Amino acid sequence: MNNRRKLLIVLGAGALAVPLRSLAQPKQAPVVIGWLNFGSRELDAKLLAAFKEGLAALGWREGSQVVIEERWANGRIERLQLLAEELAAKNPAVIVVAPTQSLAAAAKAAPKTPIVQVSAADPVVTGFAASLARPGGMVTGLSNIVTDVTGKMLELLLAAAPKLRRVGFLADSTNFARVRLMEAARRSVEQRAIEARFEEVAKPEEIEPAISRLAKERVQGLVVMPSPLFSSERRRIVKLALEHRWPAIASRREFTEEGALLSYGIDVLLHYHRAAYYVDKILKGAKPGDLPIEQPTKLELVINGKTAKALGLDITNEMLLRADKIIE
Repeated sequence: MNNRRKLLIVLGAGALAVPLRSLAQPKQAPVVIGWLNFGSRELDAKLLAAFKEGLAALGWREGSQVVIEERWANGRIERLQLLAEELAAKNPAVIVVAPTQSLAAAAKAAPKTPIVQVSAADPVVTGFAASLARPGGMVTGLSNIVTDVTGKMLELLLAAAPKLRRVGFLADSTNFARVRLMEAARRSVEQRAIEARFEEVAKPEEIEPAISRLAKERVQGLVVMPSPLFSSERRRIVKLALEHRWPAIASRREFTEEGALLSYGIDVLLHYHRAAYYVDKILKGAKPGDLPIEQPTKLELVINGKTAKALGLDITNEMLLRADKIIE
């Protein structure tokens, strides 16, 4: 064999060896994203689905590029810290949390891990960020404005049921924004010719007795104040309200989907979809403290027309036109 032929054989073998060696390289492990949610997968799977859709739209493939470690508290606040510690042990690149109670648990368990909050209270007020424009720490994401909608909720309830003279308020005593929520509710009551009765609860098992006490006070309608506890127990709350024939309003659309008369608040699914933007930025190297915290620019009004008919209420055309969605 001449030297030229030997050289060609050697070069050919080398060319084949390159791709074979590259194929033998170990694949990069997918990035771990932590998920800590106060609710339950049974009721809130669509929140996770909205987040995953947001990730996919940004080019992240679940399984090969990212894996999501899910933890759900099922409405039990006492479980959050343990679940947060379980997530921290997985060394996630970022943790997505909702609501503020979950944020507090995650920040304690993984203080050096970036956190993206969704539909939580103002992190400046709760002490997790220096400002909305420049959070400065490990927390960023999306905030809600629940304290600002409380008064509007009563206004809308009275617009839908103008004959109400005594209204019950169901409040969560564990809510980080409790004081501001109660102040906003009392101010709203003072501006109107109605009586109000307040009941506060801290656990799921306290909800039914609280509603029974409101019934004994002869309330005619119910304002379910913003609360992750109430969102996780919405089926029970709506069922009890309907049994008492109360027109009820809450801050999340899911309440009206269960049968409540009205809801007024942020589009939660949109928030979870948007949370993927923050995760994407962090995974690409951005510092959470440099990413401005967003507040909602639009609130949605949802009316359950079927419930209105069952309660004998005639919703005005003006209110129907204002609605973002009417459930028939």
